[in-house]
Amino acid sequence: MLEITVWCLVITAVFAYINHRFIGLPTTIGVMSVALAISGALIGLDYLGWSAPRRYQAAMVASIDFPGVLMRGMLAVLLFAGGLQFKLGELRRYQKPIVALTVVGTVLSALLVGLALWKLLPMVGIRLSLPYCLVFGALISPTDAVAVGSILKSAGVPRTMEAIIAGESLFNDAVGVVLFALALSMVKTGDWPTASEALSQLAREGGGGILMGLLLGHLLYRMLKDVQSYQVEVLLTLATVMGGYGLVEELDFSGPLAMVVVGMVVGTRSRSDPAFPAETQDHLSRFWRLVDGILNTLLFVLIGLEVIRVHFSGGILIAAALTIFITLTARGLSVAMLMTLLRLTMSLPSGTWRVLTWAGVRGGVSVALALSLPAGHSREVVLSLTYCVVVFSILVQGLTVGRIARRVGVSEARPLELPQPSPVASQRPAP
Repeated sequence: MLEITVWCLVITAVFAYINHRFIGLPTTIGVMSVALAISGALIGLDYLGWSAPRRYQAAMVASIDFPGVLMRGMLAVLLFAGGLQFKLGELRRYQKPIVALTVVGTVLSALLVGLALWKLLPMVGIRLSLPYCLVFGALISPTDAVAVGSILKSAGVPRTMEAIIAGESLFNDAVGVVLFALALSMVKTGDWPTASEALSQLAREGGGGILMGLLLGHLLYRMLKDVQSYQVEVLLTLATVMGGYGLVEELDFSGPLAMVVVGMVVGTRSRSDPAFPAETQDHLSRFWRLVDGILNTLLFVLIGLEVIRVHFSGGILIAAALTIFITLTARGLSVAMLMTLLRLTMSLPSGTWRVLTWAGVRGGVSVALALSLPAGHSREVVLSLTYCVVVFSILVQGLTVGRIARRVGVSEARPLELPQPSPVASQRPAP
């Protein structure tokens, strides 16, 4: 395991240098592009008769428990870092669109994607049972907080839009994981859960995750307030994130949601409390921005390398193109409906739904959930389709979302933008 970790860090550093020196894309997108290009080259060499390099990469990638590494390790850290930077005031201001997109939008999109795939995939020669189609809808519908966060930093969308998109992506993991678990239970047992069972599980996992996040967040804040040692501050936050995530998951609550709440509580209270040491706040901000950047880059490299495990064929590629269209259409319909209703009660630019649709980027969580499915033909189909949608959303949507925002005129909606925080470290912005 240590050898694999070292190799992953070396590969990530080399790919980051290549992108920085020669390509110039945003770091996460650039390193994934390099990883995809190299993986594609090895696949090409394999077809030409030189299979040793591909076999070596396949063995290395197979030795990495991607679902475990992401879902039980990296995700907790990345979501805490995202929550730490997200202001509670933004959540309060945009709670209606964030809650609507997180719950109603995710559920509606998952159902639309699942039903559409079930009806349309046979037209291109691919057959999946309805439960497996719903599994795919559940794992692909939530936007990925890690992918969205890294892309929005370089997309140039207005702060208003960034707050809504980031807020949705931070909170909808809990909804997506519950939907995935329910759909997977249908695959394994053949029994369809009732609406009350689904709502009960969502309320229990989501509510428990929020309560545990509030408890851990306030406890961590109190401890940090009494400490002015860089090493101790870092140790406390790392212990809370890793240990707290495991504890919450052991209690059968939503670990991802809890880590977002912990980050938001610590970040918001540290910025708003004049008695909180400014030096401690600076230490936390610098350390977690660094960790966030490094792990984001490493994750996107792993996504690029995972292509070696995906089986493609002409039929799968045609089905993937259809699936991309279906996921975008389902996302667009659900977002457009919700934004139309919300504009009756709040001011939103007319092009908001278009930007929110295109900014619905999928990432490593979708791939990890697909890899966790039981072995079999259906798993291979779902994994291939998932990978194609994720790569398309990161490379195509991620690189063009800023352009889409400018084209529809959303970037000109200045009255809705939140004031930017002062760069002066000693000046504390409002929560």
